[in-house]
Amino acid sequence: MGYRYEIRLSGSGGQGLILIGIILAEAMGLYEGLHVVQTQSYGPEARGGASKSEVVVSDEEIDYPKPQKVDLLLAMNQASCDLYFPDLKEGGTLLVDSTFVNQIPSLRAVRIPLTKLAREHLGRGMVANIVALGAISELTELVNITSLESALVGRVPKGTEEINKRALYLGKSEAEKALKEMQGKEIVDYTLEETAV
Repeated sequence: MGYRYEIRLSGSGGQGLILIGIILAEAMGLYEGLHVVQTQSYGPEARGGASKSEVVVSDEEIDYPKPQKVDLLLAMNQASCDLYFPDLKEGGTLLVDSTFVNQIPSLRAVRIPLTKLAREHLGRGMVANIVALGAISELTELVNITSLESALVGRVPKGTEEINKRALYLGKSEAEKALKEMQGKEIVDYTLEETAV
């Protein structure tokens, strides 16, 4: 029996979630040799409306392309966190952009101020999605950072490759720090316990 891992990248239109879904799928499919399906949906307003991109990855052929219970949820705004948290598998990973997500439904969430970091370290808040992508590579261990970098370079606008690479590695190192901080803390996650049947 093979494994199946489901990822939902969510936030508002204009945050580049579809782009990072495509980069993630290409990195895992083309460079890691895994079976991948990537889908996307967004609200009527391209910028500012609800947006999500989903990636299903497996070491076997994927018979059903839509996530059922996600293993990793990225929430880049409060609305997407509120909307999609119930779809997170018990014991799954919730990654939030703590720049915009203040009410976090799980004590086990990985909180990284993605947009704030992008602004402060790179001078461009719009690369927060790539910072998130770097964090995901560290949190899932499904895809090598060099595979992501290769897929990234082919997808970002010409002339922005270097800043995007820096954003990718910034996200990876921030996720490493966040995981270290979480280790050693005895966390009882009442949110998940209450919802468990």
